[in-house]
Amino acid sequence: MPTIVNIHEAKTHLSKLLEKVAAGEQLIIARAGKPIALLSPIPSETGKTKPKRKPGFAKGLIPNSDALFDSSLDKEVEDLFYANNEPVDESSNR
Repeated sequence: MPTIVNIHEAKTHLSKLLEKVAAGEQLIIARAGKPIALLSPIPSETGKTKPKRKPGFAKGLIPNSDALFDSSLDKEVEDLFYANNEPVDESSNR
């Protein structure tokens, strides 16, 4: 539900209220307790406002590094990397 503010408060704290609106909140401006205006964010170019991000929303969806490591791939990757070339022995170039 939108926050209701009176005209005096809206005039006094306009900058702070606009920060809230920019963050996606809607405000109702009232005169003598009766709503007269709705202050809401302008939709972005795509027609939607950006939703607030929730930290940790992907928790549990990404496997830890141990689950991704497969030691049997080491030899296969090495063979693909060197293809038909023999690995260079760096110590013999000194």
